[in-house]
Amino acid sequence: MAHEIEIDSTGGHKRYRGKVRRPDIDESSLKVTKPEKSAAGVPAVLVAAQRGLKLMGADRTARTWLRINQRNGFDCPSCAWPEPADGRKTFEFCENGAKAVADDATTRTVTPEFFAQHSIDELNSKSSYWLNLQGRLTHPMVVRPGGTHYEPISWDDAIALVADELNGLASPDEALFYTSGRASNESAFVFQLLARSFGTNNLPDCSNMCHESSGHALTESIGIGKGTVTILDVQEADLIIIAGQNPGTNHPRMLSFLEEAKHNGAKIVAINPLLEAGLRRFHDPQSVSGVLGNGTKLADEYLQIKLGGDMVLFRALAKMLLQAEEDNPGSVVDRTFIDTKSAGFEEWAQAARDLDLGIVEEATGLKLADIEKVAALMASSQRTVLCWAMGLTQHRAGVATIQEGTNLMLMRGMIGKPGAGLCPVRGHSNVQGDRTMGIWEQMPEGFLAALDTEFGITCPRPHGVDTVGAMHAMKEGKAKVFISLGGNFASATSDTDYTEEGLRQCSLTVQISTKLNRSHLAHGRTALILPCLSRTDRDIQNGRKQKVSVEDSMSMVHLSRGNLKPVSEDLLSEIVIMGRLALATLGTDHPVPWRAFMKNYDTIRDSIARVVGGCEDYNQRVRQPDGFMLPNPPRDGQDFTDTDNGKANFVTNELEWVKVPPGRLVLQSLRSHDQFNSTIYGLDDRYRGIDNARKVVMVNPQDITELGLTDGAVVNIISEYTGKDGVLQERRAEGYRVVSYDTPKGNAAGYYPETNVLYPVHDVARKSNTPVSKAVVVRLEPVG
Repeated sequence: MAHEIEIDSTGGHKRYRGKVRRPDIDESSLKVTKPEKSAAGVPAVLVAAQRGLKLMGADRTARTWLRINQRNGFDCPSCAWPEPADGRKTFEFCENGAKAVADDATTRTVTPEFFAQHSIDELNSKSSYWLNLQGRLTHPMVVRPGGTHYEPISWDDAIALVADELNGLASPDEALFYTSGRASNESAFVFQLLARSFGTNNLPDCSNMCHESSGHALTESIGIGKGTVTILDVQEADLIIIAGQNPGTNHPRMLSFLEEAKHNGAKIVAINPLLEAGLRRFHDPQSVSGVLGNGTKLADEYLQIKLGGDMVLFRALAKMLLQAEEDNPGSVVDRTFIDTKSAGFEEWAQAARDLDLGIVEEATGLKLADIEKVAALMASSQRTVLCWAMGLTQHRAGVATIQEGTNLMLMRGMIGKPGAGLCPVRGHSNVQGDRTMGIWEQMPEGFLAALDTEFGITCPRPHGVDTVGAMHAMKEGKAKVFISLGGNFASATSDTDYTEEGLRQCSLTVQISTKLNRSHLAHGRTALILPCLSRTDRDIQNGRKQKVSVEDSMSMVHLSRGNLKPVSEDLLSEIVIMGRLALATLGTDHPVPWRAFMKNYDTIRDSIARVVGGCEDYNQRVRQPDGFMLPNPPRDGQDFTDTDNGKANFVTNELEWVKVPPGRLVLQSLRSHDQFNSTIYGLDDRYRGIDNARKVVMVNPQDITELGLTDGAVVNIISEYTGKDGVLQERRAEGYRVVSYDTPKGNAAGYYPETNVLYPVHDVARKSNTPVSKAVVVRLEPVG
C-alpha cells in the first residue's frame, strides 16, 4: 500500500493515513445476515467443491482431495492440527483446508507477461484478495532501482545478484532471513544453516507473531515451549477448556475430535469474546447425523469474556478451586504433584486467595455465577485439557496469562497424565517444526555446537533479531538485505506503514514465493521474486521423487509427498534455491554438502538426526505409517528438569486487564472464514453473516448508540498509543462500515491484515515481544 505520514502541527501527534483505494472490492455492497449457530455441514462441502472446481478443475480437484493428509499424500498447507493415528477418513480435511489446497494448486498463473502489463503502482492499488486470485508465480522476476515493473531474470543471474549483495555487506548482521510456517522441516533446517554459515542469527519467523508468548510462558513454567498433549488425550479428556481460539475457522478439523470427546462424555468450556459458530455446534459433513441431524452441541458453558480479561478469569477460577479444596480437603488440589514436582505454589495460591472478586466482573464482563459453574466443572474433572491460540498470546500480558492458565493445570496435576495437559494450537502448518529445526534467533548453545560438529563450521553466538527487531533494523537502516522463505511479511506484521517503509529502505528484498502478495510490492531498491514449488507439487531431483516432513501441533513428525505436475518448468524447490544461493555466496569449497542436500533430501534428514535432539534415526522413523513423536519430558514422565530449578513452576505475575477509556473501544483483529493468515480466499465471512466486504468493524449495539453512530455507518478507526518518546501517536484506517454485533460492551473487532495498520510497532507483549493485535484502544470517527 502507499501511505502518507502526516504531522499534526497543533497536537504533535504522529498520524499514519492510508490513502489507496482498492477498486476491486466494492465495500458498499456489504451484506449482513444473522451469524450462524453451527459450523461445517453441507454448506462447507459445497463451498469447498466450488473453490476446487473453480481454481483447479475437476480432475485436479479429485487427485488432490484424495491425498490431503493421507499416509501416502501431502500435508495440508493450512493449520497444524494432527491426523488421527488410525481410522483416517477418505476426505481427511476441512473446508478451509480444501480452500488452501485449491489456492495452492490452482492452474491460474502469473507470468512475465502479467508483470509487463501491470506496473508496481497499479498492483499496489489492488487488494490482497485480487493479488492472490491471479494465480501461481511462474518465473523469477526482478525490479531494478527506479524500475516501474518487475522484469524476467534468469535463475543464474538472480542467484548471482543475491550473492553479490550479501557478500558486499559490511556485516552478516545486515542481512535478515525470515521464515514462514509453511516451510518444511528440511527447508527450515537448510535455511537456518545458510544464515548461520553466512554468519548471522537474524532468523525472525512467523512464530514471533503468534505463539512466541506460549513458548516463553511454558519454557519458564514446565521447561519446554510446546504443548503436552497428544490427539488421544483430547479424545479421552472429560473437560476441555478452549480459550482465545476459534477452531471453526482457524483449525476446523479440531471440531471432529471435539465431537468425539463429547460422545465420550466430555464437557467443553468456550472462553471467547465473540459467539463463534465452531464453538457452539458442529455438523460433521462426513456422517449421516451431521448432514441430516442436528449435529453435536459443543460448548456446555460459553464465557463471552472481555478482551484482555483472561488472566483475571484464570485467577478467579483459582480462588474458587482453592476454596473448594478448603471446604473438602484432598478433593481438588493435587498435593502429591505439588509437593514432589513443583515450586512456587504457596506464593501463587496466596495471590489467588487475595483476589478481590469485586474486580472480576469489571475485568472480564462475566457474572460470578457463570465463573463458578466452570470452577465446579474443573473441580470435578479428572482429565482436563486447556487449549488456546492467539486470543491469549497477542496481548501485552500474553505470557503472564498463559502462565496463569498453566498454574491452574499444575494445581490439579493435569500434566503428564492421560487425557490431560496443555494444548497451544498452532495456526500455521509447520511453524512448530520450523522452531525444532533451528529457526530462532536465540537457539541454545547445544544446538549451535551440534551444527559446528556436524558441518565443520563456526556458528555465530550473539542472538539475532526477531520479527519486531527486524522491523526496527530495516527502518533504522541497520538491515539492508531481507530474504523471505515464504510468507507475506508486509501484511503479516503489525504497524503496516512502518513495516513497508522499512522494506523499502533495504538495498535488496528477496521473496521465495508461490503466489503474488503485498510483500512483493513493498520492496527494496532492488527486489527479486523467486518462484518455488508448493507442498502439492511433485519434486523431482536427480531423477528421484523427493519427500519432505513436517511437525504438527502435538509434536508428531510425518512425511509429505506432493504429486501434482508443477505449473511451470521454471519453478525450483526451496531447498534447491537455498543450495544454489549458498554455493554462490559461500563458495563451492564450503564444508556444508549443499550439492548433496539438493540431490537427495535424505541427506538433510541424516544431518538433522545428528543435530536435533529427539530426531535420531530420522529417515527410518519418519517413514513409519504415521511418522514419529518427538520427546516431551513433561508429557512423557512429568519430568521438568529442563526448567531453571528442575521443577514445574507456579509463576506469580502481577494481575492486569485491559481497561476501556471513556468514548473509546478496545479493538481486536481476527480472521474471516474466507482466509488463511494474510491469504484472502474470498470476501465472505459466512459464519459471522458478513458478506462481500472486509473493511468492517464489529461493535456492540449499545456502544453504537452511546457513540452516536448507527449500524452501517461509515467511520474511520483511529488507534491511540503513547510512543517511547512520550508523544501520543495515532494510526488511521479509513472508510470502515460499522456492523452491529454480539461482542462484549467496550470491545470491537476487525479483520486482519487490514487493521494491522492500527497496531503500533512498539506495542508488544512483555517477555515474548509478540505484537499486540488483540487489544488496541481506538476511537471511531464518523465520515461525512
